[in-house]
Amino acid sequence: MSNASGGALGFLHKSHIVAEPGFNRWRVPPASIAIHLCIGSVYAWSVFNPPLTRELGVVASGADDWTLGSVVWIFSVAIVFLGLAAAFAGKWLEEVGPRMVGVVAAILWGGGFIIGSFGISAHQLWLVYLGYGVLGGCGLGLGYVSPVSTLIRWFPDRRGMATGMAIMGFGGGAMIAAPVKGWLLDLFKRAPDYLGPQDAVATVVEGGRIFAETAAGKVEVVAASAKQAAEFGGEAGLYVVGTGATGAAQTFLTLGVVYLVVMIFAAFQYRVPAEGWKPAGWSPKPVASGMVSQNNVHIDQALKTPQFWQMWVMLCFNVTAGIGVIGVAKTMMSEIFGSVMPLVVTAAFASTYVLMISVFNMLGRFFWASASDHIGRKATYMCFFVLGTLLYLSIPYFASAVATNPAMIYLIGFYAATMIIFSMYGGGFATIPAYLADMFGTMHVGGIHGRLLTAWSTAGVLGPLAITSLRQMSVTNAIQDLAGRVDPAAFAQKFGAPLSQLDQLVAAKTVTIAGLMEIVPPGTIDPTPSLYNTTMYCMAALLVVAFFANLFMRPVREHHHHDEPELQAIPVE
Repeated sequence: MSNASGGALGFLHKSHIVAEPGFNRWRVPPASIAIHLCIGSVYAWSVFNPPLTRELGVVASGADDWTLGSVVWIFSVAIVFLGLAAAFAGKWLEEVGPRMVGVVAAILWGGGFIIGSFGISAHQLWLVYLGYGVLGGCGLGLGYVSPVSTLIRWFPDRRGMATGMAIMGFGGGAMIAAPVKGWLLDLFKRAPDYLGPQDAVATVVEGGRIFAETAAGKVEVVAASAKQAAEFGGEAGLYVVGTGATGAAQTFLTLGVVYLVVMIFAAFQYRVPAEGWKPAGWSPKPVASGMVSQNNVHIDQALKTPQFWQMWVMLCFNVTAGIGVIGVAKTMMSEIFGSVMPLVVTAAFASTYVLMISVFNMLGRFFWASASDHIGRKATYMCFFVLGTLLYLSIPYFASAVATNPAMIYLIGFYAATMIIFSMYGGGFATIPAYLADMFGTMHVGGIHGRLLTAWSTAGVLGPLAITSLRQMSVTNAIQDLAGRVDPAAFAQKFGAPLSQLDQLVAAKTVTIAGLMEIVPPGTIDPTPSLYNTTMYCMAALLVVAFFANLFMRPVREHHHHDEPELQAIPVE
C-alpha cells in the first residue's frame, strides 16, 4: 500500500495531492481541524460512563452491569492504540502522504463506533473494546499524526502556531461532542418498567440482588432514588432490570456514520507543498538560541539521544496527570460536589463541566503553542510543571473544605484550577511537535513525533489505572468506616440483609456510600468529596519528576546529526 502511487488507491497518494502554484496554504488547517474535532470527541468519553455502567438497570446499576473501572479502560485502550498506531504510521505517512492516512483513519474511527454499538446492544464488553478501543484507537493515531508534519511544512515561519492549529481541534472535539452525545442519549433513551415505590412492593434479597414478586413471576429489580428516576421522567421506586434503554448503542451507531462521512470529506482537502516551496517573502533566519537546532536527526537516531527520552518522560507524566482526570471528569465533579451542593451541581452542570474542559483544552493548545514561539519551548514546559504541581495540590484542599462547608468559593476554586490544568494539558500536546522540530530538525519530525506518542499510550494506562484504583481504595475504606458507624438494625431495614453480608452487598452494588449516608448518625461527614485526594497528590508528584526532565534539557550532540548534504534536502511529508 505504501510503495506506489498507482493502483486502486493511487488517487490518495501524496504524489497526486501536490499543491499547484498559488495555492492558499490557509485551506489546509480547516481540514486538519475537522478531522481532529471528530477524533477529539474521545475526550468526552466520560459522558458515556453513566449510561454504560447502568446499561441493564438503566435508572441505576444492576448487579450484572459493567463497573466504572471496566468502562474507563475502554478509553485507556483507545489511547494505547492511538500511540502505537502513531508510532508505526510515522514512516508510512512520509511515504503515502496525509490524504491516504486520513481516509484510513476515517474508516477505523467511524467503523470502531459502529462495532462498539453492536457490542453495547449485545452487552458484550469485548466488542466495545475491539471497536472503540482497538480499531477506533488506531483511527485516532492515524488521524492525529496526518496533519502535523504537513502543517509544519506549510508554516515554517510559525512552527508553534502551526502545531497548535494542527492539534487544536483534537482538544476541542469534546466541546462539540459532549452536548451532541448528551442530546443523542436523551433522544434514544427509554425508561424501564416501573413496579412501584420500594415499600409497596414485596422484595427479597438473594446473593446481594433484589428480586420482586410479580404476576409474571420473580424478576430482578433495581431501586432508584427520586433523582435517578427523574432523569427518565419517573419517580423513586423499583424498576425491572433488562427493560428500557440508556440510548448508548444508538448513539454510538449514529456518531460512527457521521464521523466516517465528515473525516473522509476532510481528508480529501489535504494538499502538500511542492518540493522547495516556502512562504512568499520569507527566508530562514539564523537562530541565536542553542536550543533550536539548524541540523536534522534521523528518526532512528533520535531514539538514541537522551533528549528524546527526556521529552518522552515529560509528555508521559504531563498526560498521565491529566488523562485520568479527563476520563472520569463528569463522575468526579458529581462525586466531589454533587452530594454537598446538589442544587448547583446537577447532571446538566456536570455535562457543562465536561464541555468547558474541552474548551480550555482546545484554547490551551493554540495559546501555549503560540506563546512558545516567543518565550521558547523549554520555558513553556517550565510553566506547565511548576504551575500544574501547585494546582493539583489545591484540588484536595477544595474537596475537603467543601465537605465541611459547602461554600460556592470552593467550587469556583476547583473549577478554575482544573480549567488551567486542562489548558496546560492540551498545551503540552500542541507544543511538543515544535519542541521536537527545534531539537531534531524538521526532516523527520512527523515520524519522531509518532514514536514519542507511545508516551501517550503509556499514560493512557497509567492515568486511569491510578485514578480508578486509588479511588476504589478510598471508596472501600469509606464504606467500611461508615458501616462501622451505622446501627445494625437500621442497616438491615435499609438494605434487606444483615451487616455481616456487607461485602456481598457492596459487590452487588446494593450498598453504596450514598445509601449509607442516609442512615449514619447525624453530623457524619460525607466522605465522597475526598475520594480523589490521594490521586491528586500522586499526580503532583509526577509533574515534579517531569520538571527535572525538562530542567536538564540540552541541545542534541553533533554526532547525532546527519552529515550527508543530500539528506538535508529530503522534504518532510
